[in-house]
Amino acid sequence: MSNRRNAFNTPQSNPATKFLEWKSNDKCFEYYNKEKQEKVQVKLPFRFLVLDELHTVKGWNDPTQSGIFSNEVKFISKEIMTVKPFKGNEIAKGLYKDIKEKVQSAGGHYVKSIYIMLEDGTLANLQLKGSSVQEWGVFTQKTRNRLPDEWICVSKVKEGKKGAVKFNAPLFEFERSLSNKEAVQADEVFEILEAYLKSYLTKAEPDVNEIEVEEEEIIDELNF
Repeated sequence: MSNRRNAFNTPQSNPATKFLEWKSNDKCFEYYNKEKQEKVQVKLPFRFLVLDELHTVKGWNDPTQSGIFSNEVKFISKEIMTVKPFKGNEIAKGLYKDIKEKVQSAGGHYVKSIYIMLEDGTLANLQLKGSSVQEWGVFTQKTRNRLPDEWICVSKVKEGKKGAVKFNAPLFEFERSLSNKEAVQADEVFEILEAYLKSYLTKAEPDVNEIEVEEEEIIDELNF
């Protein structure tokens, strides 16, 4: 589909088909299947291609007994984030560095939102927090230029400990380069994502109707 036609086919809702989180105790990724209303585990090895990276906030707010969410931003150091509970009033609004303490005291935590293409060509979203974000940072620190052209595979875990809490973090590794056919497919999937983000990122406020994570999926920040 050409870029000209994409202007008339902007997705109205997030086009990602799965929103995957790392489950430390199970040493695998997991997503919520809305149709079956059940959580589905994705065992290792898990392969994906990075399309884009954003930032958001999630968590659980005890006073309102509801999940916490925010809008996604591309540049966390200069774009405003609005953090809200699913029930109740706004928690904080501003640059993340300025509202971080207030967000955390309310039960929220930072999440790296990575849009990816899966092996079957579908668009998905990887939501990393805590130690998973740290491992991603270590992995990409000197290899960001390779991300558009290579499959990433998680086949191993890294054991760690924070205080008395033991956890397992995913280990990210490059597996192989994209084939020509896969590269064409990745471009097509990226166009779908780009059309959505161009519309979404112009909005200043998060819309609860566009949040794709169910409240029952939200887990405590200590559970890496």
